[in-house]
Amino acid sequence: MVAEERDINPMNRPRVEKVTVNISVGKSGEPLQKAIQVLEQITGQKPCLRKAKKTIRDFQIQKGEPISCMVTLRGSRGEVFLKKVLETVGNKIPASSFDGHGNFALGVKEHIELPGAKYDPRLGIFGMDVCVSLSKPGSHVGRRRRARSKVGGAQVLTDEEAIGFVREAFGVETTEAS
Repeated sequence: MVAEERDINPMNRPRVEKVTVNISVGKSGEPLQKAIQVLEQITGQKPCLRKAKKTIRDFQIQKGEPISCMVTLRGSRGEVFLKKVLETVGNKIPASSFDGHGNFALGVKEHIELPGAKYDPRLGIFGMDVCVSLSKPGSHVGRRRRARSKVGGAQVLTDEEAIGFVREAFGVETTEAS
């Protein structure tokens, strides 16, 4: 799609729908509580717990046991957090991080690398996964509960459009995976 066409029609402008931040600890108890505190400190939002889907005896994980926490950031909160994360990874994202539907994911090895995050020796250091969903206006009709309908091919976000949007909006370079 040509950039002028995107500027003319507001329904063709991609946007950040949500930013999901996940810290997986692998066990419940004190480590999970510390991860919850870190995630709340970084995002400013209360995380929710995620439970194990099945029992894995080698790792001493029981089905239904809480093993991770996550936060979903939408709107301006999500964009501000995304800018911090992109700054942490050097404003470079591999092209292989993008899927075919306008989503991309990246990881942060240590939360203290984020701007504004301070190290607390009582909490420790945690890594996190950051997943970003991009969409065009009007794509909600395919996911809504009432009067759901099909989304046209022009409204589906492609990899090229997603990469172009991230370059323009956040000044990010995409690198080819070797």
